[in-house]
Amino acid sequence: MRFHPSFVFLPGLLLGLACVTALADPPAPAASPAAAAAATTSAPANEAVPGKDHVDLNDIRAFTAIYSLVKQAYVDDVDDHRLMQGAIRGLLAGLDPHSEYLGKDQLQDLTEDTTGNYDGLGIEVMQVEGTLRVVAPIDDTPAERAGIKAGDIIVRIDGKVVQADDLNGAVTQLRGKPGSSITLSVLHEKQTVPVDITMKREVIRVASVRGRLLEPGYAYLRVSQFQEDTGGQLRKRIERLQAENKAPLRGAVLDLRSNPGGLLTSAVEISDEFLDSGVIVTTRGRIKESDLSFRATPGDLLNGAPLVVLVDNGTASAAEIVAGALKDNHRALLMGRRTFGKGSVQTVLPLDAEHAVKLTTARYYTPSGISIQAAGIQPDIALADLALSQREGASTAAFGERDLYNHLKGADETDGPATPRAADRDVQKDYALSEALNALKVLALRSKPVVPAAPAAASVKG
Repeated sequence: MRFHPSFVFLPGLLLGLACVTALADPPAPAASPAAAAAATTSAPANEAVPGKDHVDLNDIRAFTAIYSLVKQAYVDDVDDHRLMQGAIRGLLAGLDPHSEYLGKDQLQDLTEDTTGNYDGLGIEVMQVEGTLRVVAPIDDTPAERAGIKAGDIIVRIDGKVVQADDLNGAVTQLRGKPGSSITLSVLHEKQTVPVDITMKREVIRVASVRGRLLEPGYAYLRVSQFQEDTGGQLRKRIERLQAENKAPLRGAVLDLRSNPGGLLTSAVEISDEFLDSGVIVTTRGRIKESDLSFRATPGDLLNGAPLVVLVDNGTASAAEIVAGALKDNHRALLMGRRTFGKGSVQTVLPLDAEHAVKLTTARYYTPSGISIQAAGIQPDIALADLALSQREGASTAAFGERDLYNHLKGADETDGPATPRAADRDVQKDYALSEALNALKVLALRSKPVVPAAPAAASVKG
């Protein structure tokens, strides 16, 4: 399991925080729960109405009264540390789904996320309206192989109902020792009855970039998430494909489907690899450190060859930054379905060596100045959620001039039977990828021949 919004590490960022230096006196130990509760309504008549930058004394009184009620009347004794930790987490959880308090274990999880190694199922989840919803499964992990899909809701974990008030606890249960089993009751989209899916946890080592040639000259690039080294992985993969093709690539499909996001800096780097100029993304928040603008630098890994980007409702956060940058700069054609719509950036603010706050500090805007928060990005060409299937029964063999007895030989014809190149398996069954490849070929026909840049003029992006 992992939460994976676009985020940045800013350990040196200092926030101006208004601290409450004086609190109302705690209720006397002898006070009854009823008397403590009644104290919340006894504010002086002449008490000033607080402004938005001041703490309402009535709120302080309510907090201390409830704190006292829990200490005195809760069925089990609860220590003060547990109560204060719950109050802190509740304060952040009430802001938005992405802000949270990070303890030692959560900080370790976050570090593992950026490097791509951790123990678990390979599933990205988010708390949505009191439910634990799947953002996306990660490629080639137990979750993906078991059929977990973007948009699924996890109803039970090992038979125990996922409680709306303990979603963090449910998230923790998804991780565990490699080889250990876990059963999730999952409600798929458009279904009314959940299904039980049993999986074994693994050491998840996520290679964030994969790729291959679909046909001579046409590459497939899959970016599953944005880690620290995703940019380097992408450059190496394209270099290998160009060497395998023995010629400049005529075009590429960049697959960002079910990509839940990752590091903002990595998303900027990937966008820059396909752009020569222009704005990539801007961020704006309430403090000046949150106002950032990223621009592309000269150098395009494909040397201007056409690019088609595949997106869907699991394309989120940092992946949407890349999709928006390539679309708004007219560098790529977007195909698929509307994206997830997470248009905010989280900053990790350390409190000490073992604790931090992941706080939403900015909204991000595509190069056209649009915030995609909750709206997502509409593709240039919308595709239905379909799958291709082969026609039943034996197909009729193609028949042509070369099959006629005693036909005139063609200039390049050999005596042996024709051996057409086998079609890529994924293209045969993946409707969106098949359509993307067709569109890419059309764009390649209309574009100028790809001429590789001279070595002396080539730029290297870090």
